[in-house]
Amino acid sequence: MTTSSPLHGISRLIAALLAVVLGTAALAACGGEKSSATDDKAKAGADSAAFPRTIKHAMGSTPIPTQPKRVIVLDTGELDDVTLLGIKPVGAVSPHMKTEGGFPNYLKGKIDGVKDVGPMEEPNLELIASLKPDLILSSKVRHEKVYDKLKGIAPTVFTETTGAPWKENLKVHAEALGLEKQAAGALKSYEARANALGEAIKKKYAGKMPSASVVRFVAGPTRLYQKSAYSGIVLNDIGLVRPASQNSADPKTTMLDVSPEQIDKAEADLIFVTVADSPEKTQQKDVTSNPVWKDLKAVKDNKVFTVPDETWMSGIGVQAAGNMLADVAKATGVELPKS
Repeated sequence: MTTSSPLHGISRLIAALLAVVLGTAALAACGGEKSSATDDKAKAGADSAAFPRTIKHAMGSTPIPTQPKRVIVLDTGELDDVTLLGIKPVGAVSPHMKTEGGFPNYLKGKIDGVKDVGPMEEPNLELIASLKPDLILSSKVRHEKVYDKLKGIAPTVFTETTGAPWKENLKVHAEALGLEKQAAGALKSYEARANALGEAIKKKYAGKMPSASVVRFVAGPTRLYQKSAYSGIVLNDIGLVRPASQNSADPKTTMLDVSPEQIDKAEADLIFVTVADSPEKTQQKDVTSNPVWKDLKAVKDNKVFTVPDETWMSGIGVQAAGNMLADVAKATGVELPKS
C-alpha cells in the first residue's frame, strides 16, 4: 500500500490553484481584448454585419456591399449629417453661397483635410473618382443630371431635395452608412433640447412665446423665410411664433421675396438676419436705411440679431440646428439647455 506524504498533497493542491489562477487571468485577458475590440467598434458606430444592404432612394435602389468608409458628400446637409455620425468624408463641396469661401466654420475640426470636389453646380467628377469613394451622397434637386456618372464611380444615394425634409434626409444618409441608431439618438436629443429651450423662453416671457422673423440678404430681392424652410422648422421645434408673412407650411414655398418698401412684412418681436453675399451685392443698405425698417418693433427694441448664414441657411442638419438653438437662447436671454 502506497501512502502519499502530506507535503506531496500540498504541492498538488498549490499546482491546481495556480492553474486556476493562470486560467482565470488568461480568460480575463481574452475578455479584455474582446471588450476593447467591442469598444472600438462602438466608438466607430460600425455595424458591418448589416451589410451588404440595398437602399431605396430618390433615384431608385442602390446596393451597398460593405459599410462605407470613404464617403463623398455633394451638399452641406450631407456634410452636416456624416460628420454628426462621426465620419470625416474624403471629399465634399463647400457652400455655394458662402461669402468667405471654404468649408463651414461651425464644423471646424471635423473636416480638416477634406478635399473640395466642387463647385456645387458642377462637381469635379475626375477628382471624385480619384478619391476612390465607396459611397456618394447628394440630392436629386442638386445633381440629377450627373447621377448616372456618379453611380458609375461608386454607390450613390440621393434624397429628393434639400432644406425642408432635413430630418428625413438624415435617416436616408444614416441607413446608407449603417448608422441608423446613432442618427435617431442625435435627432431625439436635439428635439428634446429645442423643446426645453422653448419652455425656458415661454417661462421668461410670462407664458407667451415671442414671434420671430427670419430675413436673408442675398444678391437680388431680400428674402423672408417660411415655417417650412430649414430655419423655420428649427424655430418651430423651439415653439416660436411666426409672423403671418412667414407662416406657410407648404414645402414648395420656403421663402418670400420682398422689396425695401415691403420689409414691414418682417414685423416680429425678434428678427434674425443673415447675409449670404457681399453686402454691396444685396439690398441690405437700402432696407436698413428705409423708414419702414426703422419703424419695426424689433428694430426699435434693439431685438435684431445678425446670425451666421452657414448655420441658419446652409447647414441643414442637426449640428447647424444646435448652433441655431444657441443663437436663439442668446437673443431671448435664457440659458441654453444642456444636450
